[in-house]
Amino acid sequence: MSRRDQITMSAEEIETFLGEQQTVIVASLGAAGHPHLVPMWFALIDGRIAFWTYRGSQKVLNLRRDPRLSCLVEAGETYPELRGVSIEGTAELVEDPDEVLNIGVAVTERFAGTLDEDGRNGLRPIGAKRVGVLLTPTRTASWDHRKLPTGVY
Repeated sequence: MSRRDQITMSAEEIETFLGEQQTVIVASLGAAGHPHLVPMWFALIDGRIAFWTYRGSQKVLNLRRDPRLSCLVEAGETYPELRGVSIEGTAELVEDPDEVLNIGVAVTERFAGTLDEDGRNGLRPIGAKRVGVLLTPTRTASWDHRKLPTGVY
């Protein structure tokens, strides 16, 4: 078995890992073709990376021009602890106010717990300035160095 095969996560392991993490590094392409990298809090909606951001942000300008998007979620402080999921795909910009709010609620609830109606309504003015982003994956790579035998690096 190759080293790559040893450390690749299963679909279930990827879903669990993404569900445990808070931050995704998002890479869109700038006008000159250079990657524009930013950390974002995210949620999983129907198994897809989802986040919301200001409609005038650089990443949104980039995605309007070119919807290709790469995302990285990683964890671990030492080599034997390293885990990560890299996802390439196409971004869908969500502009319907109710759908944007739903994405914002999903992201917020991951960190603040379930929102009541007042909490949801409190996000509405913030959502009015934002768009949602949903990533449709075309390629996923994963690794979990904790699967390696002890001392094999």
